[in-house]
Amino acid sequence: MAKENVRNILLAIIFVLILVVIALFIGRFTYSYLGAQVDNLLEGEGEVTATGDTIIFSKGNDLSINASTDNFYTGSGNLTDTTNPQVRLIASNKTNNASSTYSVGFRINENTFTYSTTNNTAELILTIRDENGNVVQSNSDTLSYVTVNGVSGFDITNKTGEFNVVIDHPISTTSSTTGITHTWTFTLTFINLSTDQSINENAILDIDVILQQNAIREFTTLTNYIISTYTDGSNGLYYHSSSLTNSAADNSYRYSGASPNNYVCFGSDAETCPSDNLYRIIGVFGDEVKLIKSTSYGNYAWNSSDSNVWNSTTKPSIRTTLNSTFYNSLDETWQDKIVSHDWKVNGVDWSSTYVAKQFYNDELENSASVVDKMKIGLLYVNEYGFAASSNYWTTAIYSYDNSTLRSNNWLYLGTDEWTISRLPSYDNLAYTFNANGRISNSGATYKRVIRPTFYLNSDVLYISGTGTSSDPIRIS
Repeated sequence: MAKENVRNILLAIIFVLILVVIALFIGRFTYSYLGAQVDNLLEGEGEVTATGDTIIFSKGNDLSINASTDNFYTGSGNLTDTTNPQVRLIASNKTNNASSTYSVGFRINENTFTYSTTNNTAELILTIRDENGNVVQSNSDTLSYVTVNGVSGFDITNKTGEFNVVIDHPISTTSSTTGITHTWTFTLTFINLSTDQSINENAILDIDVILQQNAIREFTTLTNYIISTYTDGSNGLYYHSSSLTNSAADNSYRYSGASPNNYVCFGSDAETCPSDNLYRIIGVFGDEVKLIKSTSYGNYAWNSSDSNVWNSTTKPSIRTTLNSTFYNSLDETWQDKIVSHDWKVNGVDWSSTYVAKQFYNDELENSASVVDKMKIGLLYVNEYGFAASSNYWTTAIYSYDNSTLRSNNWLYLGTDEWTISRLPSYDNLAYTFNANGRISNSGATYKRVIRPTFYLNSDVLYISGTGTSSDPIRIS
């Protein structure tokens, strides 16, 4: 009987201890958990190249962060974890000299994290350092480089999919024994904000860091890339649907505002894009991207005679300047990227009250439009109007000389500039934008700045770049 009582007491104690352990476990781990795995195509195996050299990819430790009420609370600091994937190149003993390239990126298979703040402050940041310890700030994909609470890197808070960070990264060696090893550092940080982050309770992150010879994924078209960056205008890109107030309502995607990241390097493959080769994206129209030279091409007359006639048989001299002089200055490879397009050149009658939408209707929606098929044109008046911040789309373009408005229109050049539109009721006038930023008109024989404008073929690919002037988009 005594033994039975002792046994029952022991069972009762064990049961109580189990309940305590369960309670502690729940209290510790219900706040949040981040799990991450790092994989790559080769694990310690040598891949022999056609030249007899050997390239080896090795993964680092698995990335994982466990956030709980014990280690992630106000004032406790950020949570981090780091991994070090490597690539090693060994030269053939016949040459003792090897060079190759490889790509660096990552794949986010699952991510249930989201922003807990209204201004979308980054909460998951991936910091990447190359083999020399330099922080990688630009990338070959749609990642934003941010700094939050002193931590800098790519914002992956709500991202999923495959991301190229570096493509065709060079590696070389003169050793056929030890070779050379590039060690990369990937640091994942869960930022501890001063706000309530409980929305990410029990969130999951599954990420693969990838080093391999080919790009992480196939490239997309420039059109698809631009559309993929659309975020309701917060980055300056607006979708002009019929529901967007005061818009063109033509289902185009257009850049607006002070300084959107819409730079493209065109006509050069130089590592640093020459300023003369910087163009900017007006928008996406159908499946074609429209570019404009970011700086002046020079001062030219709209027409060599005191006439602005532009019809199916008569062309102003500005057309030859654009489609012969400028076009022939491009290498054939770049010429092939420009599509022959229908340009409506009937013009618009003068009105000091017209807003961007009204100019759009008269320039492009007029059923009696004069059409000229050519590769290179000039800016439309309505495009200049819609390049201003969206809150100015109800302002007459004649009033665009306001200094605040000028600073919020990325197409403002600060000089007298020709457009493609003429005044059909007059024989000698075409539209310009003057140095003050508002619409004006000028006699056709006067010399004004021109900026070549054209549409790219729909199959032009996005290769890399974030769209800033120092890191313009590269295309192929």
